[in-house]
Amino acid sequence: MSTEFIIANRRERERLHALVVHLTDEELMRPVGNHWTVAVALGHLAFWDERTLFLLRKWQREGQFAPSPIDIDVTNDALLALWRAIPPRAAANLALAAAEAVDREIEELPPDLIDAIAKHGENFRFDRSIHRKHHLDQIEAVITQTA
Repeated sequence: MSTEFIIANRRERERLHALVVHLTDEELMRPVGNHWTVAVALGHLAFWDERTLFLLRKWQREGQFAPSPIDIDVTNDALLALWRAIPPRAAANLALAAAEAVDREIEELPPDLIDAIAKHGENFRFDRSIHRKHHLDQIEAVITQTA
């Protein structure tokens, strides 16, 4: 299996880092869609990277992949109030820390676990760049649009 996802993860993590270190407090509070701010989007990224990190660790500990379905929309809606309660700069720092942690874990995954995850069509579990890119594109559009 190709490990291009490691390069893609690194690229989007570095993009996240560059964004986080330059965001002002005002920019962190800018709206991104309905009910979300830049900081909420970053808290959202932190949560999903952390969830993936703990799933990967569980699968390694148990020696096998097992699907872990979740209603994404309900989860996002349920967590919105918590993400909004996180201080904006803390949300930005959490997003970066979670991305770094999950990427380190992914880089050390055994090939058989990656293959098992891919067989179930859940490449997003190890290709975190997909989710990051989507939200970083949104955030950058908001920041450059109002600059």
